[in-house]
Amino acid sequence: MPHMAIEYSANLDAKVDMGALCALVSRTILETGLFEPGAVRVRAFRAVSYAIADRLSENGFIDMNFRIGKGRSTEEKKRAGEAIFAAVTHHLASLFATPHFALSLEIREIDAELSWKKNAIHPRLRRK
Repeated sequence: MPHMAIEYSANLDAKVDMGALCALVSRTILETGLFEPGAVRVRAFRAVSYAIADRLSENGFIDMNFRIGKGRSTEEKKRAGEAIFAAVTHHLASLFATPHFALSLEIREIDAELSWKKNAIHPRLRRK
């Protein structure tokens, strides 16, 4: 862990390069120094059907759900969240110039007893 799931309204396809946004989020997560490179996953999911606020067709959203394993202090989690949110907010500044965009981020801790993983990437990156 950490896994970042970015859900976004389909009307942002022409306005946001989701590949570039995922790369930015991945870099920012790693720059916090709180997570191993082999554990980071960032992916974007396009929401085709949605209803936002007053349902104007211009309304768009990006919702980021950041799932992490336990073991970090509240301050460390806040620092990571603030770094990610600031980087994404800056990257999407043009969308905030309109009254039709909403951005959100939530950090959730995973209960290790209820989470199963097998990762062949870790050993390779740990050898470096």
